[in-house]
Amino acid sequence: MVFLRSLLFQIFFWTFSVLINLAYIPALLMKRDVVVRGMEIWARTSFWGLKHIVGLNYEVRGVENIPSGAALYAGKHLSMWETVAIQALFKDPAIIMKRELLSVPGYGWYARKVGMIVIDRDGGAKTIRSMIAQAKDCIANGRPIVIFPEGTRKNLGAPPDYKPGVAALYSALDLPCVPIAHNSGLYWPRRGFLRKPGTIVVEILPPIPAGLKRPAFMAELETRIENATARLLAEGGFQANEATPATA
Repeated sequence: MVFLRSLLFQIFFWTFSVLINLAYIPALLMKRDVVVRGMEIWARTSFWGLKHIVGLNYEVRGVENIPSGAALYAGKHLSMWETVAIQALFKDPAIIMKRELLSVPGYGWYARKVGMIVIDRDGGAKTIRSMIAQAKDCIANGRPIVIFPEGTRKNLGAPPDYKPGVAALYSALDLPCVPIAHNSGLYWPRRGFLRKPGTIVVEILPPIPAGLKRPAFMAELETRIENATARLLAEGGFQANEATPATA
């Protein structure tokens, strides 16, 4: 039954994704707000499909920890699910994304139109400067900044590998950083076809105030995200000794 539901969802998801991408092509010539709304519709419709076809819903805890003003959000990255969720959970988010994604038909067009923060992961210091400049422009326009500090999806139970880009943003923007933990990988694996029924739990943790030194900030961010993620994974039935082997 899980296999059949997963297959039906994949058919639904990719069919709807193709149709909405085609339908919104004229919006590329319109105001960016039209595309932003289209991305929200795509995310919410995808979640509707997950709930009604797969039996996979989600719960958000800690909404009281969302700052009233601008903020930097740093989240664990376990699956594709959270890349969809960002569009549903935040209004007009500016997501840090690798340049290669601009080459993806459809997604790349709309990501460019709405002004996601695009980086060259091999660009070194130049990449950091560009990322900060783009992020400052987005903050000036009232957009939340969202980054996955490890830069890629991680296997369940894999050792953390937090990159320095999030510390550079935190220092340059002088904003609180809101850590986000979740257990999406239990239900939407990093790799593989199956989508499992259940409830993904997203936890928005208390903000880390602006002004910490970089080493202290990185230690605090990693501790908060990793501890909360481990707790949510255990809540979903994951055992630490089940950790999947790390792969590139």
